[in-house]
Amino acid sequence: MYIVNPDIYLKPDYKLSPFDTSYIDKYNKLKSSKIAIKYFNDYFRKSDWEYTINGREAIFLALKNYDLSKNDIITIITTSNNFYISSCVTNTIEKICKWSRKIEKKTKLIFLIHEFGYPINDYKKLTDLNIPIIEDCCTTFFSQNKNTNIGLIGDFSIYSFPKFFPIQIGGLLVSNKFPNSFKSIISKNESNFINSVLSLELKRKRSILNKRTINHTYLLKLFKKIGFKERFKITINVIPYALLLKNNGIIKNLDKFKVYLNHNGIQSSVFYGEDAFFIPCHQNLTISDLNYFYQCFLFYLKNLNSKN
Repeated sequence: MYIVNPDIYLKPDYKLSPFDTSYIDKYNKLKSSKIAIKYFNDYFRKSDWEYTINGREAIFLALKNYDLSKNDIITIITTSNNFYISSCVTNTIEKICKWSRKIEKKTKLIFLIHEFGYPINDYKKLTDLNIPIIEDCCTTFFSQNKNTNIGLIGDFSIYSFPKFFPIQIGGLLVSNKFPNSFKSIISKNESNFINSVLSLELKRKRSILNKRTINHTYLLKLFKKIGFKERFKITINVIPYALLLKNNGIIKNLDKFKVYLNHNGIQSSVFYGEDAFFIPCHQNLTISDLNYFYQCFLFYLKNLNSKN
């Protein structure tokens, strides 16, 4: 039996990130390891890279390497071409200049976002413009495109570790074309901690990828039975960050539904600009957890959807 609409102080806590409070104890006294360092050195080859506090700081540090004025424009390109952009990106850009969703005369930089683990494959027309590119790979840590060069296309690439690992801190800034001139405020202890956690987790890479794929497939099969569909088709070498579903008009008010899911401990968001939303499907979820998600959906459809 699953409890729906519990007391607010007794609700579960399912994040889009695989982190939960048990990892505070698990990772409190990790031994140092160089596995993560070797992993990044091997993948990024001759590129420079460094840990940052989070993905937002990595974006800000990358942008500071360009001589951007307040009236300059950064053009944001995404996998879906939907207008939905995380405020983590737009708020950071607005500290320095303006942004747009199309190439304009004042476009000085292209910010390429590989959304939800689904890479942008058709990027040649953008690289042919000879405008500097920054890649946002925050949700595509393990995904690849057909050319296996995600994170190596632009001058810089950005990553966010909590989106794929059970950790509370950490981003990555990769400098592919020229050295980054601005350093992170991250402390040595924080950097060592990130390196130790990632070293441990990367030893489990195959297991992580397998479990994420299993969870995504299982959830999708459940939700297809009640009319939802996947927003992106899974292709080879794609590891989704979350389960992004087309609503198909089933939920009458997605904003109210988001509040309902949150009350039941399920972090989610509306994919604004489309009739779609997303929920967790990370490697630390069990089949029982996924069944709980499904039962929460069924309860809403049966008891609440008609009232909204």
